[in-house]
Amino acid sequence: MTSLITLKNVTKSYKLGEEIEIKALGNINLDIKQGEFVAIVGPSGSGKSTLMHMIGLLDKPTEGLVSIDGKNIANLDENELAGLRNKYIGFVFQAFNLLPRTKAIDNVELPLIYSGISKNERDKKAIFELEKVGLGDRLNHTPSQLSGGQQQRVAIARALVTTPSLILADEPTGNLDSKSGLEIIALLKGLNKKGKTIVLVTHDPDIARNAKRIIEIKDGEIIKDK
Repeated sequence: MTSLITLKNVTKSYKLGEEIEIKALGNINLDIKQGEFVAIVGPSGSGKSTLMHMIGLLDKPTEGLVSIDGKNIANLDENELAGLRNKYIGFVFQAFNLLPRTKAIDNVELPLIYSGISKNERDKKAIFELEKVGLGDRLNHTPSQLSGGQQQRVAIARALVTTPSLILADEPTGNLDSKSGLEIIALLKGLNKKGKTIVLVTHDPDIARNAKRIIEIKDGEIIKDK
């Protein structure tokens, strides 16, 4: 399989004031290949959120190399990074991050607005993705008219609408009841079977076991990769 995301000797440190430096990640080496389903697990404060930021091109390392599809991000500016994120990565978050007074179809279209695609074409793409996640009959519902599980499905449709290679899901079941959570995991597994690369960040080992590969992080270092 082709490498999609590669981290080599990645360290990430943050400064608190002039003298205090906190190392969030230390010497991370990680290769995620196209078509994998990977879970990243660890307790609060383990560094998994910082690692997610590296994988999602939301931040740059203090030291080391991060590349996506063979492209080193070291010398890219924010606009170039945003372009890569828009091309390669769809994000799904615990809090859904939907516009509260905006219909499902319009929430899904948001990543396409600045891409020069006509409104008619954006509608077609959004409807296609909403139907794919089982919400073809909820196009004009606002988030307040949807259950938590349905809101997360809208968020997944929004992540898919740019046809990314990678879905990066950060605690996607964290705000859901167990039944809705299992439905979301089943949806992610189905996307993986169709070729999408899935990286799932979770503190829940039961959720992580749905992945084909589990990476455990503690104190900013990978302690297991199985």
